[in-house]
Amino acid sequence: MGVTHVTVTIRNPADPGKSWEGLFLVDTGAIDSLVPKDHLESIGLKPKAQRTYELADGSEVKMDITTGDIEFMGEIVGGTIFIGDPGTEPILGVTALESVGIEVRATS
Repeated sequence: MGVTHVTVTIRNPADPGKSWEGLFLVDTGAIDSLVPKDHLESIGLKPKAQRTYELADGSEVKMDITTGDIEFMGEIVGGTIFIGDPGTEPILGVTALESVGIEVRATS
């Protein structure tokens, strides 16, 4: 199975003129999307809460989250974004995909 990336724009819903665009890994195993902290800060998005996530290895990690507009493939959705460390690869999670009616199916 291959790796899929898509160009995504994250917008600050309170100030839509502030946005950041990047290449995101499409990860159907991730519920929410992830954006490095420095990119979110550059468009004025700050932590709003913390949420505990279970990682692929079964361990749990508590992470800061925020909300923002997520735009990709001609669609836009408001969503939860967990805040990654600077340099972390951005991830487009399954909630954003399903919110616009996109299903990712594995082929063999």
